[in-house]
Amino acid sequence: MDVRLQQLHHWLQHTLTLPNYTLAPASSDASFRRYFRIQYAGCSQIVMDAPPAHEDCRPFITIATAFKAVGLHVPEVLAQNLDAGFLLLTDLGSQQYLGALNARSVTTLYGDALAALARLQIGGQRAPLLLPGYDRALLQREMALFSDWFLERHLGLTLTPAEQGVLQGTFDRLIESALEQPTVWVHRDYHSRNLMVCDHHNPGVLDFQDAVMGPITYDLVSLLRDCYIAWPAARVEQWVGEYYDRIKGEVDLNGASRADFVRWFDLMGVQRHLKAIGIFVRLHLRDGKPGYLNDIPRTLGYVREVAQRYEELTPFYRLIQERVCG
Repeated sequence: MDVRLQQLHHWLQHTLTLPNYTLAPASSDASFRRYFRIQYAGCSQIVMDAPPAHEDCRPFITIATAFKAVGLHVPEVLAQNLDAGFLLLTDLGSQQYLGALNARSVTTLYGDALAALARLQIGGQRAPLLLPGYDRALLQREMALFSDWFLERHLGLTLTPAEQGVLQGTFDRLIESALEQPTVWVHRDYHSRNLMVCDHHNPGVLDFQDAVMGPITYDLVSLLRDCYIAWPAARVEQWVGEYYDRIKGEVDLNGASRADFVRWFDLMGVQRHLKAIGIFVRLHLRDGKPGYLNDIPRTLGYVREVAQRYEELTPFYRLIQERVCG
């Protein structure tokens, strides 16, 4: 018996007194949240079910308001029951970027997504919302997911003290690169599964409740080196350069050149992708969601490609080649 679903129906029927409606699964994500599409009286809306023991709806509401204020298309909160962990939201549709992206559509879709990202980063500098910082401790904890879940639990590897030193030395370099970047509002999961294709004000932006103040290239690399879809390296490099040109007069880049920005982008991607690989394994082993394992080869490929090009990452590249890919 789904007790949460029973409680949700009670809220919809007796508190919101909605007329005859249909309720169907809309999506789930890599958390305890799940979403339903509710249709009644000719309209379609979304219900978020976020169990309070595991999820807090308040950041979603606060950040949705702030993101909307700087020009992003995000769901509007129509009704809420914070004690129960239920939100009624506007419906941004069912077409994810992931299913719509192809060689013909990518220029328009990514053009819209990059324009929205620029609005977020530029507008966030002028807004009062105080987001948590993406600090050294958080960056380190995220990368520890790679060693704890992927190397140890998934692959069964035990690193030597020297190899552990290589790994931590790599983490330290990636952290330093992240922390030297200008800080902006960071969505923290700005990719093709959290962007919705919309006829007006494209894209719709979802899953932003974990937003932080963090490195300027974080969301950019989340989008352009997406764990779920890959593009030719030359195309990605072009997008990065164009984005640098777009924001350099609007955001204080601390004097960074285009080459500096590309280096930040590359190393930020390694940090994010190490975290993602660990999360994919954790979703499989802890949460019974094995589908994400299929995305590890692509994600690890990004890591290897960048590590091979940067001298400071050469020891790490060799470690991956010998212990993971060998």
